[in-house]
Amino acid sequence: MIELDRRYDPVQNNELIGQLLNDATPLEQTTRETEALFNDIKKDLPRVRIKRPVHFLEKLWSVFADEYEVADDNGYGTIVFGQDLFPEWKGKLDREYKKLDSTINRRVNIRDYGAVGDGITDCTEAFRKAIGNGRVEVTVPPGVYIVKGIRVPSWSRIVGAGKTASVIKLHPKAPKRSRLLTNSNYVTGNRNISVESLSLDWNVERLGQADRTNAWGNYSSCVTFAGVTYGWVRDVEAINPGLHCVDITSPLYNYAGDGMRGRGGSKYVWVDKVNGFGFGDDGLTTHHSDYVFVSNCHFSDPSGKAHKKGYSNSNGIEIDDGSRHVWLFNNSTSRCFGGIEIKAHANSSAASGVFISGHLSVNDNRSFNFRHIGHHLREDPESLSAYNIKAQRLVSLAPIETRLYKDSSPRSLVISGYRNVAINRFLFEGDPLYDYKGRPASAVQYRAEHISLSNGVVRGFRTAGSDISIMGGKQSARNVRVKNIMSVDSSDKTVAVGDDSKWIMVDGIRKQKADRL
Repeated sequence: MIELDRRYDPVQNNELIGQLLNDATPLEQTTRETEALFNDIKKDLPRVRIKRPVHFLEKLWSVFADEYEVADDNGYGTIVFGQDLFPEWKGKLDREYKKLDSTINRRVNIRDYGAVGDGITDCTEAFRKAIGNGRVEVTVPPGVYIVKGIRVPSWSRIVGAGKTASVIKLHPKAPKRSRLLTNSNYVTGNRNISVESLSLDWNVERLGQADRTNAWGNYSSCVTFAGVTYGWVRDVEAINPGLHCVDITSPLYNYAGDGMRGRGGSKYVWVDKVNGFGFGDDGLTTHHSDYVFVSNCHFSDPSGKAHKKGYSNSNGIEIDDGSRHVWLFNNSTSRCFGGIEIKAHANSSAASGVFISGHLSVNDNRSFNFRHIGHHLREDPESLSAYNIKAQRLVSLAPIETRLYKDSSPRSLVISGYRNVAINRFLFEGDPLYDYKGRPASAVQYRAEHISLSNGVVRGFRTAGSDISIMGGKQSARNVRVKNIMSVDSSDKTVAVGDDSKWIMVDGIRKQKADRL
């Protein structure tokens, strides 16, 4: 079984995913195939808002919120060039990066402003002076630079000598609420900020044996872009943050209810070649932000200490409340609660318009988990926003139980409450010696609708109740298509369809027994 350590190089993901899938289909063909499958099952979005009760706290949050529109899937296309894939709007990001470079009128070395990379001296003031009012590139030579936090204005680039070489580390006396690196203006926002080739150490050890490592809201992370338009986080390592490694967000997390979203979110942000580990909540997360591209990243081994012990929803990548138009390309996660979780809290709008191409999940409890909390049960209000996920080239290896979230059954895939989800060309592989206790390896459940699972292999879930479960009963899934699935040395039941589930199509199911070990 493959094992991915904390400093695994995620640039290898594309090749490794291809080897595991054993699928020579060109990426262009796979992508157009996925789009066709999505269009076949897509349900049009509701044109009329469903009125619902508004709670007092939601009314308070609505002062900082706007009405949420579900991402139009056709708003931007996907471009495939050989083995590379990116959103059509990435061209805008590339042009803005060139504009950032041409706008910079100072290129300085942090040591010229008194910084000493000895791991002891406080360099906060040196960074403040070097960065100034922006239009600057600050070079950070090899060393360990102690700071109490860095605030970066518009038109700024912070560049180190590479991961593990140039390290910016929080001061031992920095409070728990400290953001290690963030943009300077949370009121009107910032633009054109790039952070490159660094390690960012939140220095969680300074908190001793604290049960919880985070403050409230979007504090306590390594990188926080709040209200940033045109941002880049490249070739960065994020170490042991109290909350998140990277948070692409609005100035405030917002809980104004389903159908609303936080005002002033970030947009047009590219996160590339980032490693993160030891995070209290999530590796990378997005909130109330649009047009985010995450590629060639690896997140693993959360501490889970942003949550109550045993209830840590700590995900490698979490596309959260109110996010739209998010592309995830050739990333990996390991030993998290969720590998990729696309979700929302009950009192917020769900993420929508998410496209995943290539993801490797190893020993995550739930490799791919798509859900809108509080909108699952028949008596719950129907989600206004949980729509539109396309995913291809997914690999889930050996999902297992975790100390992070007790009693959570390991699964390769869970879809709850979302509509319009197409998953194409995947490998879900269990550990044949692991006890899955008769529970399903994957589940489409809790009012999920208009779902397509196509061209997949499920292998090694010998003790699972089924390879794929389609829930029936009061919260049944509806309009689900399962097509061209190969079950290899796995559960006796490939697809289990529950009572009262409606409009279920199962076609092209094949079973194959491998030699037992």
